[in-house]
Amino acid sequence: MAASIEQHHDRVAAYLKQKPGNAVSLADVVALAEITAHSLQSVFESMDQVVHRELMGIAGYIKAMRAEIAGLHFNELKHTRIPAAGQELDAIVKATEAASNTIMECAEAVLSGDAGDQAAFKALVDEKMLIIFEACSFQDITGQRVAKVVETLKNIETRVSRLADAMRARESAGFASEEERAGAERKQKLLLHGPQSAGDQIGQSEVDTLLRDAP
Repeated sequence: MAASIEQHHDRVAAYLKQKPGNAVSLADVVALAEITAHSLQSVFESMDQVVHRELMGIAGYIKAMRAEIAGLHFNELKHTRIPAAGQELDAIVKATEAASNTIMECAEAVLSGDAGDQAAFKALVDEKMLIIFEACSFQDITGQRVAKVVETLKNIETRVSRLADAMRARESAGFASEEERAGAERKQKLLLHGPQSAGDQIGQSEVDTLLRDAP
C-alpha cells in the first residue's frame, strides 16, 4: 500500500513538472483527478481484500460462538439441571435433619430409661439402637444425591470452560460486583467461625504461636 501511494505521488509530480509556470486550468484538475483515481485503485483493491478477510474472520468467529452458545443448552440448565440439583440439596437437608432428630430422640430415651430393671432397660436400648442404625442409613441415599449435584456442577463447568476457550476469554482482576466483593470479605472474616476443609484449618501449633507472640 505504501508503494502504491509513493507511485501516485511520483505520477502527480511528473505531471506538474510538464506544466509551464504556475497556471492551473480546469483540464489540469481533471487530469490530476484521473491520475489520483487510477493510482489509488490498487490501494482501494488491497483495502477491500483486507476488509473482506477481516469480515470473514469476524463472521467465522460469530458462527463458532453461536455453535458454542447453542452447545451450552441454557434452557436445559435453567429449567432442568439446576432446579433438579436444588431439589436434591433440599432433600439432603431434610433427610439429615430427620435422621438427627431421630438419633437425638433415641439417645434421650435411653438416657432417661430406668436402669434398675435390667431386662426392660436392655430391651429399650436394643429397640432404640435399631432405630438409630436405621436412621443412619440416610447416608447412602444422601451420597447418591450429592453425586447427582456434583455431576450437574461438573457438567456446567465443562460447558462454561468450552465457551471460555472458544472466546479466548481472559480472567479480569477484581470482583464482578460490589456484592461479590462484600461476600468475599465476609467469608474471609468468618473463616475461623465455621467448618473448614481439610488442609485449610489452622493447626494447633499456629494457634500456640499466635498466643505466644500476642502482646
